[in-house]
Amino acid sequence: MSAGRKVNSQSQSWGTPIKYINAIKRVFGGAIALDPCSNEYSIVQADTEFMLPQNDGLREDWNYPTIYMNPPYGADRTRGTTIKNWLAKCVLSHKKYGSEILALVPVATNTGYWKQSVFGQARALCFLYDTRLKFLENGSGAGKGAPMACAMIYWGKDYDKFYDIFIEYGAVIDLSNLQGEEIGAIRKHIKLELE
Repeated sequence: MSAGRKVNSQSQSWGTPIKYINAIKRVFGGAIALDPCSNEYSIVQADTEFMLPQNDGLREDWNYPTIYMNPPYGADRTRGTTIKNWLAKCVLSHKKYGSEILALVPVATNTGYWKQSVFGQARALCFLYDTRLKFLENGSGAGKGAPMACAMIYWGKDYDKFYDIFIEYGAVIDLSNLQGEEIGAIRKHIKLELE
């Protein structure tokens, strides 16, 4: 889980800190239906968990009302997947099933996967104040801070609830103006003003 950087630990089980799990559960009304990227040390306690590496959540159906994932940040060379595959699955599941989805990911706004799966697709995001988020390493808080900034991405309908809960943890950005026809109308308006 390196987001393109050298991994600072032998662990591949970097867990979400409890304060974010509690916030996620509040957004979802108390429970998380699916964690597609779980591991033996996870404290998420979703109703359904696909355990990596034995059970590849990308190959499973995500027809669940609420989904939280902290995906592998690096490339899985065995399966030929990267974080872009996980984010694309979030978009697909939100569109296909109306799933409410939260994902904890590295901030990488210049990448193709952010441009394809976050901007124009997600409803909102929170740039987390934790500059070096301390993931749980193999279930304990003894790990080093992440070598990159992180964000919580939200694909869902209740922006106000997401905002009210996550504003405590970072800068919350409404992305609705980048979605669908609205972005086309904005681009057309800008083009007309420039002519």
